[in-house]
Amino acid sequence: MLQPPHSSLQVAAVPAQRVPARDRDQDAPWHTEAVCRRDEAGLFFAPSKEPTAARLSREEAAKRVCSRCPVMVECREHALLQPEPYGVWGGLTAAERRVVLARRRRREMELKKAAGATANRMAG
Repeated sequence: MLQPPHSSLQVAAVPAQRVPARDRDQDAPWHTEAVCRRDEAGLFFAPSKEPTAARLSREEAAKRVCSRCPVMVECREHALLQPEPYGVWGGLTAAERRVVLARRRRREMELKKAAGATANRMAG
């Protein structure tokens, strides 16, 4: 079933405590526990000239793999901080990650503006 673009942005709002916690060696790199390591990379990265319907279907399949991954949050944060320009990482496509990053930047600007206004009121 095809989903509209950015359907997994709901996943981006899932708090870390709702994602299965890592229960293995916390000193090991997060990617060693990634479920996708056992799947084909082709599921997570688009072949050249992939038709839109095929891309959407492949991305939804990749997101299903991500949804059961114990390191989904770590993977997503890696892709947001790097930023990874291609593929499905942490349950988000590159386009969805751009939206998340834009929302984060906007929220940070609003918080800075609110903090500045509070500081001005306290000083005045």
